[in-house]
Amino acid sequence: MAPAKKGGDVSRRKFIAAGSQTAAAALLAGGVPQQMAAPAALSSCDEEPDPQYKRFGSRMIARLVDGKADEVIECASAHMEGNPMDPEQHYLLALAYAQKNQLAQAANYLQRAIDAGMPVSRFRAGPREWTALLETTDTFRKLSGQQATALVHGPLLGSVTDRSARFWVRTAREAAVQVRIGTGAIEHTSEVVHTRSDKDYTAVLNVDNLEADTLYTYDIAVEGHVEERTWSFKTFPGQGAEARFDIGFGGCAGYTPWHERMWRTIASHRLPLFLLTGDNVYIDDPTRQAVHRYCYYRRQSRPEFRDFVASTSIAAIWDDHDFADDDSWGGPLVDEPSWKRPVWHTFRNNWNNPAYGGGEEQPGCWFKVSVADVDIFMLDDRYYRTDPSRTPATMLGPAQKRWLFDSLHSATGTFKLLVTSVPWAYGVKPGSKDPWEGYGEERDELFSFLARNRIEGVVLLSGDRHRADIWKIERPDGYALYDFENARLTNIHTHQVLPGALFGYNEKCTFGKLRFDTRKADPEVTYEIITIDNEPVHAFTVKRSQLLHG
Repeated sequence: MAPAKKGGDVSRRKFIAAGSQTAAAALLAGGVPQQMAAPAALSSCDEEPDPQYKRFGSRMIARLVDGKADEVIECASAHMEGNPMDPEQHYLLALAYAQKNQLAQAANYLQRAIDAGMPVSRFRAGPREWTALLETTDTFRKLSGQQATALVHGPLLGSVTDRSARFWVRTAREAAVQVRIGTGAIEHTSEVVHTRSDKDYTAVLNVDNLEADTLYTYDIAVEGHVEERTWSFKTFPGQGAEARFDIGFGGCAGYTPWHERMWRTIASHRLPLFLLTGDNVYIDDPTRQAVHRYCYYRRQSRPEFRDFVASTSIAAIWDDHDFADDDSWGGPLVDEPSWKRPVWHTFRNNWNNPAYGGGEEQPGCWFKVSVADVDIFMLDDRYYRTDPSRTPATMLGPAQKRWLFDSLHSATGTFKLLVTSVPWAYGVKPGSKDPWEGYGEERDELFSFLARNRIEGVVLLSGDRHRADIWKIERPDGYALYDFENARLTNIHTHQVLPGALFGYNEKCTFGKLRFDTRKADPEVTYEIITIDNEPVHAFTVKRSQLLHG
């Protein structure tokens, strides 16, 4: 099948019309017109010749970390000349003036950010190095009273099984939190857990003894006060059972306000599980943790994202832009470079996975999740990755590889998904050693393990390239493997569709939907590509009989 035609969305028109406060508020609330596009320009202060919106704010926070508040004021002000109602610039100016201890000016920009539609949770969350000063102002106290809520971020649903679920929350201060669940009346409650400052005021609440394949509603209590809002979720089908269900996946979700409606599009499909395959927020600054926190807070405060993750179990791994910077590798040692463990702690504080590699002794973000009779292996290809120009090169590292081989050997799922942040197929990123093509020996080792142990039903998922692809990988000693790629959830930038793919698409942002039916005599999985506007682009089905040895 020939690749779809190339394309990309328009990205240089005005972000918000000058003086259009209504448009700004609609943007933050998720009511974005379909063709809302990017700013005409960001600022001459940015280092890139064609800067992307997602990077501007993180670079300004980096300057604040370095004590360069005046530069932030200059750059954010320059950006606002063409985009006066962009609330993010008011937010940055509020932080910059707070750092200079000019609290009257800081409070002024705090008010402007809120007037433009920014939720107060952005200022409650931080980075607290500067927002703590804002909280002393009368403006902040007034706004907090008007938009009072005990939760700053969350709930974020994760680690759902057929019998249990976990709920991640962040509060403004250390607080006692509890989740209450039922199918009508309250039937289950978690233990009371305290959010902690050393975990960035987060906590994870766990509830067991649930029923499989059951719709539950829940609420959150903070310091005994129950949030007025309730949410819902559905437990997975019975462990190991044949079932018909859908899950979603995708990566490359740089913060792009006019594309944040993607989360509502995905939420409309009511998926029980969504796999975030890396470049989930874009940070590119491993040594400044304030920048990491800022990038997470920016996304976690979006109402579209909050609604989505409250009802869909989220499983997340990182890629280079969340871990370090472009095409980065961490190396074989646990604590070298010294920024690796702090980056991992920040990642762990902001997600709700069932595990994070081997824990404190062997940090990472790999783990396994199962839905009915489908096993999903989420892999970390950054923390222990070594320089691909030196041999032997590894992407996974020895500890993770042992875990993967042991887990695959004992896996019984009808389908087994191997998920990495970078593509498995060769030719996906010509001239680059960043995908698996740069680690061919290790890929051959893994594929040979599958053949030698007659492990069947394997399907590959990946991300990184800003498009949606289907690739077929022929093997001399086993069945062909299919690499389903999807990696332009909210990004502006696209990568070119390549002729080697069975299918490729990059005209609009997309997510991947996987439809499993293991009840059939010949079980099947269908990869469906769906745009930000909820348009089905293409569907491709693989049957279990195609994934057998011999």
